[in-house]
Amino acid sequence: SGRHSMLPRHVLRLGRDWITHWNGSHILALTSPVSSCVRWAGHYPPWASFPLPVSADFSADWRFPSFFGPWRQFQTSNWHLDNYTQSCCFHLPNPSMKSEGEEPLTKKRRLSGQDDTSTPEQETNLSNQKEVSCLSVAQNEEKHGSKKGTIKRHWEYFCPQSKTMKIAENKRSDQSSTESEATFDFTVMSYNILSQNLLEDNSHLYKHCRQRLLFWTYRFPNILQEIKELDADVLCLQEVQEDHYRAEIKSSLESLGYHCEYKMRTGRKPDGCAICFKTSKFSLISSNPVEFFRHDIPLLDRDNVGLVLLLRPRFHCKASAAICIANTHLLYNPRRGDIKLTQLAMLLAEIASVAPQKDGSFCPVIICGDFNSVPGSPLYKFIKEGKLNYEGLAIGKVSGQEQFPRGQRILSIPIWPKKLGISQNCVYEIKQQQKEENAGEKLEAAKPDSTQETVIASEKLSSKLQHHFKLSSVYSHYFPETGIPEVTTCHSRSAVTVDYIFYSAANDDTAAQPGPEDSFCGGLKLLGRLALLTEKDLWTVNGLPNENNSSDHLPLLAEFRLIEQ
Repeated sequence: SGRHSMLPRHVLRLGRDWITHWNGSHILALTSPVSSCVRWAGHYPPWASFPLPVSADFSADWRFPSFFGPWRQFQTSNWHLDNYTQSCCFHLPNPSMKSEGEEPLTKKRRLSGQDDTSTPEQETNLSNQKEVSCLSVAQNEEKHGSKKGTIKRHWEYFCPQSKTMKIAENKRSDQSSTESEATFDFTVMSYNILSQNLLEDNSHLYKHCRQRLLFWTYRFPNILQEIKELDADVLCLQEVQEDHYRAEIKSSLESLGYHCEYKMRTGRKPDGCAICFKTSKFSLISSNPVEFFRHDIPLLDRDNVGLVLLLRPRFHCKASAAICIANTHLLYNPRRGDIKLTQLAMLLAEIASVAPQKDGSFCPVIICGDFNSVPGSPLYKFIKEGKLNYEGLAIGKVSGQEQFPRGQRILSIPIWPKKLGISQNCVYEIKQQQKEENAGEKLEAAKPDSTQETVIASEKLSSKLQHHFKLSSVYSHYFPETGIPEVTTCHSRSAVTVDYIFYSAANDDTAAQPGPEDSFCGGLKLLGRLALLTEKDLWTVNGLPNENNSSDHLPLLAEFRLIEQ
């Protein structure tokens, strides 16, 4: 170990977050491969982390970039290298990347307790896991000569009739069989495409990436090609930056046959949610944006939004058939479960307002988005089970994002004030009152206001939330053979599931999980889904974003069949 005066042309890098440093004219060089055991003789930087090793190489004319800021304090540090192995290498990040000390608070995604290290037992399970097979975009294939660094995803089927579906081909609209004439099949994608503005504000999450892969001019063609190949009938997109949407995203999707609806975040946030659908498959009944910011309610001081569309299928259905599609991106902050639950209740209230049919039943519902909550968390269980008793629940435990939650304050009862106008059943108060009137409840005609206050007062001390939808998750969140978690997002700080597609399952849907019972006009049968990947799979291509996948999230894709009553 020690200092050397030269740097060899090719250096193996040690993990994606290790940062080498040097002093003036003395440059760290290695005459043999670097070890996974590197010790600081001087300082150990608090912003360094220890992920799994990923191989990389440098071009012959590679040069050290100039450094600045907090790295200068390490210029006199000495390195000790031992236990040499050939599996590790150094990663030298671009100087434009900010240090953790400069991190903004807008999208800090550190998950406490979820380190990138694995136990020997976990490594054994990972090595025994089956490799998943393929649907990834390979941009510049001609330039590179092969699909280097692509990851493979396969289509999982739940219904034999759906096996004729080809993801990368245009789906036929003229179905010939008598069975297909009586059904309406369609696909839905949920995809957080990573706003360029958020990427640049949170560059500490992408230290593992080469800079050229992070430019919007590189990323957008990849994202668009991915959308083309997956060819979903409905797109639910999050983190859609407004200027990019107006300049190229909207027109590009319209050229592919989509109609686009968009809701920008409130305040100074430059991105939002979009729902786009194939006009050959659906027509628009109504578009209903949802703003979670309320200037008169201190709890609701965040700029997240949702969007709820009511769509009518164009063929093989009754004239009155409709499908409700909702899309949202809930607050990230792991310590504000109170805000997350309130935002979710507001979205559910809007869906409950849009989805009822003339006979009083709900049309089928699909809810997509980035919920910033992990599987099994109280928020997730509330969506799936239709009920949540939050008495004694700490706000930091609502989303399950942190293994050791920092938010210890207990949720207040009720969580949101009555002026929000949403009941504990997650419906608008006026709707709740009308429903009770229609059910035959005796009300004094002369005191409508006091009646509404009575409804609210009866709920005031209740710590139980409910909603009216029987919802199942398209994904099961763990691989059945190994128990290893699926992941929907993977960057320098974490690899977890936060993105979901929930749907109101038909009674005969074998893929559905148990949920609340309520009156529905038919329902949806899950025919298939595009399989997700493990964290290990994604780090074989250097995580996300990478050369072929240009967001830090994976697209979720499912095929449904509309079951009419």
